[in-house]
Amino acid sequence: MKHASSTQEIPAHGDVPRHVAIILDGNGRWARSRMLPRIAGHRRGLEAVRVTVENCAERGIEYLTLFAFSSENWRRPAEEVALLMQLFQAALTSEVERMHRNGIRLKVVGDIRRFDPKIRLLVEQGERLTAENRRLTLTVAANYGGRWDILQAAERCRREEPSATITEERLARYLSMAYAPEPDLFIRTGGEQRVSNFLLWQLAYTELYFTESLWPDFGAEALEAAFESFRQRERRFGRTSEQLEKAKRETGGRRRIA
Repeated sequence: MKHASSTQEIPAHGDVPRHVAIILDGNGRWARSRMLPRIAGHRRGLEAVRVTVENCAERGIEYLTLFAFSSENWRRPAEEVALLMQLFQAALTSEVERMHRNGIRLKVVGDIRRFDPKIRLLVEQGERLTAENRRLTLTVAANYGGRWDILQAAERCRREEPSATITEERLARYLSMAYAPEPDLFIRTGGEQRVSNFLLWQLAYTELYFTESLWPDFGAEALEAAFESFRQRERRFGRTSEQLEKAKRETGGRRRIA
């Protein structure tokens, strides 16, 4: 399915975000504040992932993208990286069947060639098992970076049609999340206010929401606060407020447009 680019046309949008993207920040600080090892925060963070997936599915969100491990996270202590890989493998083993029963499709984006073969196999099996599910598409960004994504898409354009000009439309077809619309709402927990090399191309017109809540504490109320903030935004996509009001009048006050 082809999705509208927010810089080429006005995408469909409304009071409920169709696609939510989240940076899961604050696991280590949550554990440190309780004098626990950092991995305890990551384990608690996995519980928050499960709750958020369930809440988004219940609210009719179509796409949820979680930044689980960036291409820069390899810089962390080797012991922590190894434990994160173990946790990722355990989550793939324990959660995919549950997701499948609940109609959730799993996608993993990023350069996973660096991961252990067992993890790569579990990713392949999980994606294949859930491929036909449409209630919610859960994308896990693992060993992912926004600059890597753009570069690999440009390289694919060059390889497949060496003499053709690389246009926005051509490049977008090869981005790792070409199957999904651009995010409507970006959430970052943990108090930091940056996008940290996450979905750089796709966030062009996404509404940004930052919260002090640490990821393991991010529950239904925190998610609702983010959605309430989103509902208050005026999404103009380059237009003026007057044009937006005219468009609303012409559609009978309905905010969702095609």
